[in-house]
Amino acid sequence: MLDRLNQALEMVEEDTGEPVDAAAMARVALTSEHHFRRLFAALSGMPLAEYVRRRRLTLAGAEVVGGSDTLLDIAVRYGYGSAEAFARAFRAMHGVAPGEARRTGAVLSSQPRMAFRLTVEGRTTVQYRIVEKGAFRLVGPRTRVPIVYEGRNTAMEEFVTGLGEETLARIGELSDQEPRGVLGVTAAFSPDREEGSEIDYYQAAATSARGAEGMETLEVPAGVWAVFPRSAPSSECPQALQRIWADVFGQWFPANPAYRATEGPEILRVDYTGDGATAEAELWIPVERA
Repeated sequence: MLDRLNQALEMVEEDTGEPVDAAAMARVALTSEHHFRRLFAALSGMPLAEYVRRRRLTLAGAEVVGGSDTLLDIAVRYGYGSAEAFARAFRAMHGVAPGEARRTGAVLSSQPRMAFRLTVEGRTTVQYRIVEKGAFRLVGPRTRVPIVYEGRNTAMEEFVTGLGEETLARIGELSDQEPRGVLGVTAAFSPDREEGSEIDYYQAAATSARGAEGMETLEVPAGVWAVFPRSAPSSECPQALQRIWADVFGQWFPANPAYRATEGPEILRVDYTGDGATAEAELWIPVERA
């Protein structure tokens, strides 16, 4: 699969004046666009669109400093509709305007070409189970929060704290199927899931109930789920729980090409031991058989 992913990345270097066609890249990688974007972001540490932008501005920077074409010609060649738009993007990456860079021979930033290689480390065993589940509902309060990949998500924490024990108990009473209990549910992602972009976040129960007063309902169709259990000391949360996503997309999916992520809510169930010292978690990811 990594060979196919690298073939798809070659398209970033071609036809630099056109927007990247993520769907075409996914076809080269023999997967869906949704899964391709998720896998790329997990392996590279940045969204696909950000890599394309940085890579093309790297190529444009070399032409600005060392070439003879006008700045407008270079801007058009790399897909910018005006010299002003190109200058804004150029300055955002390189810290200097293109005209000044050409006059002074300024030091520019560079985004190297990416290529993915298989490294056998064996540091983490990713346990999982596959669950085929009928349609169900997620019922509970909802808000919008930013994506935070590492560290505390204060907006999410404040939302949960603000619900109060009575509301959380009401949510728990609705739970009548797996995954059980009060769940953290994330949904309505942007395509590349950029850090800071907003998502829907629910404190909800998986239920057959038709809803509850003061709560919202998310209908979930029948499908297949990959379920990833993880135990971690409470003192290491939330980083240890956030690491589940990195392990799933950075290790499990590349090692299990029979499955790919599909669109849908992602569900995290977390229970703490009686003394509160350990978090027992399960991450539910909607998948399809490739």
